[in-house]
Amino acid sequence: MSLTTIPIVDLNEFVKGDNESKQKFVEELGKAFEETGFVSVRNHGVPQELIDRYYTLTENFFQLTTEQKKAYEIPEYAGQRGYTSFGREHAKGSEAPDLKEFWQIGQEVEGEVLDKKDYPDNIKVNELPEFADLGNQLFKSFEKSGKELLRAIGIHLGIGEFYFDQHIHNGNSILRAIHYPPITQEPKSSIRAEAHEDINLITLLVGASADGLQLLNKQDEWLNITAPEGCIVVNVGDMLQRLTNNKLRSTTHRVVNPPKEKWHTHRYSIPFFLHPRSEMRLDCLPSCVTEKNPLAYPASSAGEYLDERLREIGLKK
Repeated sequence: MSLTTIPIVDLNEFVKGDNESKQKFVEELGKAFEETGFVSVRNHGVPQELIDRYYTLTENFFQLTTEQKKAYEIPEYAGQRGYTSFGREHAKGSEAPDLKEFWQIGQEVEGEVLDKKDYPDNIKVNELPEFADLGNQLFKSFEKSGKELLRAIGIHLGIGEFYFDQHIHNGNSILRAIHYPPITQEPKSSIRAEAHEDINLITLLVGASADGLQLLNKQDEWLNITAPEGCIVVNVGDMLQRLTNNKLRSTTHRVVNPPKEKWHTHRYSIPFFLHPRSEMRLDCLPSCVTEKNPLAYPASSAGEYLDERLREIGLKK
């Protein structure tokens, strides 16, 4: 199995650099997203202390008893808020459940009233009073970093630096804390997370607590992903791939099981799935539809597409 260091970009070049540095960042990010769909970002602006504190609380939450955790599982939320128990989610097209449980928080809406159907209240954990507030702080920090990355993507696509701003303001983003428990018996067909593509615009992922993340390259080879310490991994989601008519790649990835001698270990991961508002149109950009690259997707809103995908992965009936 090959070990690959995905392309590295420095967000400070875009946020604080001169015009030359800014353009260099846009070109590097665009190239990475067109060729591999993944990139490592340094100087991303998400405080390490905040990440570390939330990781500790995440571990504390998943150490609660099953009965305690299930008190925070609300089926009608379709896994979009609170706890989702082990084995409930599966990859699109797969019958085998992923070997994980997770916790999710969503947008704390500011300055307007939005439908509770799309924006249910976040859930507080009685046993961990800090968990909700700290999660919201991390959510907002990821969102700020993601906005800058989307501004660079807007320039790369020629649709304007601020094209995405209005679409992600009070967007339906999700911060997910994932626990992959120790493996106690030979898995029948599952791995920790089967091959899949993310649903959203972009995903920002802080370094997981153990190895296992792999991407599928253009040669159909699975590559272990590594990122330098202090970087976050960012990848293109299906919504951005649809919007750009496959110009930017939503790369297939998975989380494999550890070697048998490490089955006793836990793995934790905290991805931020940056979603737009439900009403954003995902109709392919006219500039991305050409004779060589004909229209690949039907017209759809972000909300319609999210609903379809949640049903496909088993979180919504």
